[in-house]
This record gives sequence, structure tokens and C-alpha cells, in this order.
Amino acid sequence: MTKSLLASAISLLLLTGACRNQTQENQTENSAITGDSTATKTGQAPPDPEWAKNATIYEVNTRQFSQAGTFNAVTKQLPRLKELGVDIVWMMPIYPISQKNKKGSLGSPYAIADYKAVNPAYGTLDDFKALVQRAHGLGLKVVLDWVPNHTGWDHKWITEHPEYYTLVNGKMTTPIDPATGKATDWTDVADLNFDNPDLRKAMIDAMSYWLRECDIDGFRCDVAGFVPDDFWKELRPALDKIKTVFMLSEWEADPEHFKNCFNMTYGWGMHTVMKAVAQGAKPATVIDSMVALNRQRFPAWYYQMIFTQNHDENTWNGTLKESFKDGADTFIVLSSTLEGMPLVYNGMESNLNKRLLFFEKDTIPWGTYAKTDFFKSLLTLKHRSRALWNGQAGGKAVKIPTADDANVYAFYRQKDNDQVSVILNLSDQTITTRLEGEGYEGTFMEIFTRTSSELKPGISITLKPWEYRVYTN
Repeated sequence: MTKSLLASAISLLLLTGACRNQTQENQTENSAITGDSTATKTGQAPPDPEWAKNATIYEVNTRQFSQAGTFNAVTKQLPRLKELGVDIVWMMPIYPISQKNKKGSLGSPYAIADYKAVNPAYGTLDDFKALVQRAHGLGLKVVLDWVPNHTGWDHKWITEHPEYYTLVNGKMTTPIDPATGKATDWTDVADLNFDNPDLRKAMIDAMSYWLRECDIDGFRCDVAGFVPDDFWKELRPALDKIKTVFMLSEWEADPEHFKNCFNMTYGWGMHTVMKAVAQGAKPATVIDSMVALNRQRFPAWYYQMIFTQNHDENTWNGTLKESFKDGADTFIVLSSTLEGMPLVYNGMESNLNKRLLFFEKDTIPWGTYAKTDFFKSLLTLKHRSRALWNGQAGGKAVKIPTADDANVYAFYRQKDNDQVSVILNLSDQTITTRLEGEGYEGTFMEIFTRTSSELKPGISITLKPWEYRVYTN
């Protein structure tokens, strides 16, 4: 599915979410969410590290993570992240930043000047190696943000290997969107030409360097859909010869990513749908439609990174409060329990409520880490309950119908003897509703209140505005 077709599919979900007869909508979507994918199942999954099966991921912006803005400052916080329940530390680009055509006073970390060096403002290569070693000592994994599609304008390849770059009318160009064939407005970077086999070899060599030199555990690959699929297919076995890596695609529209290289992709569609529900634009049932669409278009082993914030969303589109209003915590609960791997963006555990500047120094106001217990409860459950594990290691989400599915979203997941049931009021009104359906019955503990409750068909439940309940056995 192309990016444009994906956008059309999501738009159709959002357009139709409130238009159909409510009873018909519930019947259709309840069936869809409990069904298995019948499409895109052929092929073979890339290797998946054993440790990824119940992992969570945390994004670090080194520049903004501390006043010092250094690797050493991040290293000092790793024990706290481990205690929070983090498994994977995703480091935003750590490389020298291109100064030519830079944006703002400090430039974008995604305009890379050297693929095999670190930004001296962050520290030394030995400092970064110490970070990785400390992380591994704590049982954490480290993935690097990688930008294969383009470089900064003063990267050494510009002069040493101009043949590596895309030319338009004989001149290097900003990145070209493959969906439109038109140049983007990313004026601080130059487009690389993956038709050149020597460029491919150089890119694989640069990525391999970080595995060999620093023992990192994988990569988050920026705008992965701008890079040809056959490069990813070429890259993955080369990296796995060094160690089995974890690969995250910053893309959603290409199911081939799950076959050629990547273990996980971005859940952009689910993020868009969740925001629409939070802002009262669509009913909660549109979430079911998104789940069903994902199961149809992706192979059986797929899983996505589910998020409420990341660096792009926070900077350009809004804080948690702006995007999810008073329901921010409720949607964090949803993103932490629905199928997929939850992302914690740096600062969320301190209730980050500002847009961090992208091209300037803008330190996170850490305060007292007020949301620590909230995240720890969710991430600990993710580790312990096999029902919430990633991909085929976990259980599928099964809809629990209610008497008010437009406002209340309820589901359960089960794997072997582990079961988790989630009931969410996705509205700003107090709702009294009734559980229906079957398969989720039992006595469970609610993880936030630590109280025991019985769940069964026919029981009445009253939920305050945006109230969330997570039950586990």
C-alpha cells in the first residue's frame, strides 16, 4: 500500500466512523477486530531478537534531555529508565550536524555531517561507548536513529563522492518524495541515490560500524519509505551477520518492510485515529476499524510502535494536552495495552507539557518525575503478562462490546493463562454502560487501584470522564 493509499484508507475510516447505523457499525467492527488477517501473510519474518518479545521503547533527545546535553548526562539516568520499565533506549541522531544550510542556531540532528562520528557537543565516542556498556549492564538495549535517505550539505560525501547523490538538471537536490516525484522543502539535506551500488555499500558499511565499534542493538530508520525496498532486503542479512539487530521503520504504508528488514513500524494510522477520538471528532469504534485494517494489510507477525508523543508530534503538532485534551492518560493506557509496543517520549514521565524546540536548546523541565508510578504500572504489566507481549508472542485484542461503544472502548487480550482486560471512557462525560459479549469472564485485579473485581456479561459499570481501568489475572 502506498503512502497516498494509506492516507486515503485512514481518511475513509475517519469519514465513515460516525456515519453508519450504530448497530451495524458495532456488528461489523466487532467481527473485524476478532478476525485474523487473511491478506499479506506470505513471506518470511526477519529475525526478531528474543529480548524484543515483551519490550518497551523510550526516545531520548540528547540535546534536550539535560541542561548539559551530553551522553554522560543520559548515562546517569539509565538506572531510572530501567526502573521505569524501559527496555529499548532509542537515541535520536548522535552524529555531527551539518552547518551548511542549517535550520535555527543549532541545526537538525537529522542533517548528518558524518555517519561515523559523534556530535562533539554531546561528548566523545568513548562517552557513547560507556553509555551503551552501562545500558547493557542494566539489561537495556540501545538503538540508534539512522538517516539513510539524505545527508547534510557538508557531509564529506558531497565532495568526495558526488556520484552518491541524486541529480536534477545536473544539480544535487533536496529529498524527493517517491509518491509524488517532487522535491521536498527539507532544505538542510541532500538526497542520496540508491541506484548507485557503491552508495549502498557505503551505507551498509557505516551502519555496520556502529554495531562493531559500539555494540549497539539496532536502528530506527528515518523516512524508511523514501528508500527502495530492495536496499532494506540487502541490508538486513549484512547487519545480522554481526549480531541479530532490532529494526524500527519510521513508516507505515509499505507491508514489505515487515518482510524485507523491519521488526516494527510506526503506528501512524492508530495515532491519527486516537487523536480524532480524543478531540471528539470520531466515535471510539473507529479504533476497531484501524485494528482491522492493520490485520488485513500486514503479515501475521507484524507489530507496530504505538505512541501518543514523539519528537515530531511534540514539536510540530502539539503536546499531550493539545492533542488528547484531558484524556491524555487514557490514551497512554490504550497505547500501552493494545497490540504493539508502547513508546515513552522523553519527559512524559514528568508530565511534559510544552513543545520542545527542534533547532535550539530547550531542556526538558524534569521536576519530580510525577508520572513515574503511572508508567511503571503499565510497563511492568507489559513485561509480566504474556497477553500484552509483542507480535505473535502476545494475544490479539478481542472486542468487549458495551451498551455505549461510541464512547466506551473495551477489549481483552489473552495468551496461555494470562489475561488483561481494558475498559476506557473515551469521552468527557460520565458514562454508565453494560458489558456484553463473552470470553473475558473472571475475577481480576485492577492495576492502578489494586482492587479485585469480577467481570462478566451483563454487569453495569459507571465511568467518570476519561476514566480507565486495566484488569489482570
